[in-house]
Amino acid sequence: MSPARIRPPTIQRLRLAPLSRSRIHNGRLIVLACSETKTTAPGRIPAYERYDGPLWRTLRAADPDGCKATVALLSARLGFRAACDCSIEAYEARLTTQLADRMIAAGVSAHWPGRKGRRDGMPHGSHPAYEIASLTHYGDRPFHDVVLLGGRLYLGVVSSFVEGFRNLGHITKAARIVEINGPIGWMRHTLRAWLDEAAEFRTGSEAALNAAEGTQFKDSGPSP
Repeated sequence: MSPARIRPPTIQRLRLAPLSRSRIHNGRLIVLACSETKTTAPGRIPAYERYDGPLWRTLRAADPDGCKATVALLSARLGFRAACDCSIEAYEARLTTQLADRMIAAGVSAHWPGRKGRRDGMPHGSHPAYEIASLTHYGDRPFHDVVLLGGRLYLGVVSSFVEGFRNLGHITKAARIVEINGPIGWMRHTLRAWLDEAAEFRTGSEAALNAAEGTQFKDSGPSP
């Protein structure tokens, strides 16, 4: 196949992606790194329930109804996924520098895990652009407030994906982007504070105006 025929996915090409069953969409997105600690429930359950590290427990406690933000995950095994729509078994995998570099180089159009590398009990490979399209109604409802949580390697990968999502129209150009990395207690406190902003965050036309006039910033927090 000639290079001219190889094209990255576009919003139009992604319209066959199934609409997400994730919770209420209010323009706010959390991308949270997977956790080493997982529940021991048998079989496959939503990743939102499977991960049981401190940040995931804080997320569930602070937003039990799932109305404050849409939740996505980044995993060395699964890649970028909608946390409520991806059912998984317990597994062990760690993000290494080599894996992070591969994910960044592949970009938002590459399947992860590769189809040939799929393991029994895990979902078929997907790609970040497909997943984000299902969360934004194919770009009709882009995110304007985004928080990224995790270690440095995870944040490096997710930050690179955010740029791709912007180019596809799934995150507004002027969206507020917050990166949270630091001591776990501080991260939990900051996550809860960001979630609590949902009650005061402007919606509808006011939210669109806020996004259009907003500025980007990163909050990496105190040094670990």
